Amino acid sequence: MDTGPLAIHRHGPETGVPLVLLHGFPLDSRMWDDVVDHLGDLPVVLLDAPGFGASPSPAEVAAALGREPDPTLDTVADAVAETLRSMEVERAVVAGLSMGGYILLALAERHRGLLAAVGLLDTKVDSDPDEAHANRLRVAEEAERTGSAAVAGMVDTVLGETTLTERPEVVARMREWLSEAPGEGIAWAQRAMAARPTRISALEDLEVPALVLRGAEDGMSPQAAAETMSRALGGPVELVVVPRVGHMSAVEDPEAVAEALRALHAAGLAAERV
Repeated sequence: MDTGPLAIHRHGPETGVPLVLLHGFPLDSRMWDDVVDHLGDLPVVLLDAPGFGASPSPAEVAAALGREPDPTLDTVADAVAETLRSMEVERAVVAGLSMGGYILLALAERHRGLLAAVGLLDTKVDSDPDEAHANRLRVAEEAERTGSAAVAGMVDTVLGETTLTERPEVVARMREWLSEAPGEGIAWAQRAMAARPTRISALEDLEVPALVLRGAEDGMSPQAAAETMSRALGGPVELVVVPRVGHMSAVEDPEAVAEALRALHAAGLAAERV
């Protein structure tokens, strides 16, 4: 059917338990393209968050779900679940990077039965401290005035030092993607992330295979945050640290991230057969 509230991008077979990938802020599903190239014949589904890529605006997505338009990641989680159901997907291996990880945490809290395995990449389970919360609201207001200019400076924080100095093609691609980020999507997503709660209990109740992955040079999602999630998860966990990359590990070293995701998918399938 493929008629859910979010834009769907399929790769590989259309049967079997899919690997669903949720992108980071303020990008869209294109950030996974190089990872997909390394995933071979796995069934992969990429989804664009509300207001990004080919997905409708946040207000349109909320209306399609019968929800209020207020910014909240609960709306995105419900949209992911409804989109997967529109594809007749009952179980999926779902991985999210950064904001995608926050969406996955909300999905685990609200639609746990969908999850055959989970991948939490360059993300964290805690709500924002006061300074980060205030900064998100400031960026949201700026995005409403200036659009993508509000996030142009993120290139220096989301990429690792090695990438910034040795991978000019990745830096150029990230600058281009940031310049294309839609102001409405930026503002709504920042407010939704600012409003998110700590969701440690969602992990404690999740008894499925899990991957926790971060870039070794990720200053936004530190090792302590990865270890907190690893300890909290109720099922078997693999903790992976990718060297020489920062917060956008899937863009900076797609081969390493694909290898970890392939192992996660295999673990999810094995657990489904038990």
